[in-house]
Amino acid sequence: MNLPDKVTLVEVGPRDGLQNEAATIALPDKLRLIHDLAGAGHRVIEAGSFVNPKWIPQMADSEAVFAGLSRAPGVRYTALTPNLQGFERALAAGADEVAVFGAASESFSQKNINCSVAESLERFTPVMQAAARENIPVRGYVSCVLGCPYEGEIAPDKVREVSTALLDMGCYEVSLGDTIGSGSAGSTARLLEHLLSTLPVNRLAVHFHDTYGQALANILVALQHGIATIDASVAGLGGCPYAKGASGNVATEDVVYLLDGLGIESGIDLAALVAAGERISRVLGREPVSRCARALLSKGS
Repeated sequence: MNLPDKVTLVEVGPRDGLQNEAATIALPDKLRLIHDLAGAGHRVIEAGSFVNPKWIPQMADSEAVFAGLSRAPGVRYTALTPNLQGFERALAAGADEVAVFGAASESFSQKNINCSVAESLERFTPVMQAAARENIPVRGYVSCVLGCPYEGEIAPDKVREVSTALLDMGCYEVSLGDTIGSGSAGSTARLLEHLLSTLPVNRLAVHFHDTYGQALANILVALQHGIATIDASVAGLGGCPYAKGASGNVATEDVVYLLDGLGIESGIDLAALVAAGERISRVLGREPVSRCARALLSKGS
């Protein structure tokens, strides 16, 4: 197996996770979560999103989140920015890195950001130019790489086309998102084999949802293909407001347990991570989605 020795976990819970909560989450609870995650060993934390609060009200306080951070040394605090206005807000707030997001599905792009895939990429040009001037790294997301709620199966060629465009315009990395969680080990392997025929493995990451219970299997396939950056969400927080029925992101605790079992370094203290997930889950009034966390908590670990 071509497994990496070390994996970078991109913690998306504070943004991709909390943005889908119906109830308002207090600023101190958001800050406590981010600080807990840094304390558990995370070095990349997606802390907020500078989007129109009309569409994503949970992210309306992202300026306050960044202002309230007690920044840990060596931790990158990142933010989602859909356009130049969002980038300028993120820059003013002190984000270390920003992300832009496109889709491999035309229908999803229209539903999510009200424009075609080509138009969405054009919108990123001024963001990339501004980020280059300010020396801010930009990450790219591609949604619906293994299936779309409106179109069904997505051709790997389309995923490669969008991923290549994002890399060519200056994204240092592209995160491949299985937005509706319909991917399987087989479809993940076929997609990665297709992409890796032309794209460098060190510029690709994966972002799996666990709708069909396949996220960990898909992550293992990605690891076997040499992918060394994985997005995950503490306590399995999140979903997708534009993909009906899509359950949360894969739980970071479960991914860390997988990596520990494979002898792959992640830098994450699992016990501290479980405690962070339990704390935010109590705030939200529910149990952690993570099976690993439930097992360890049941033993009093």
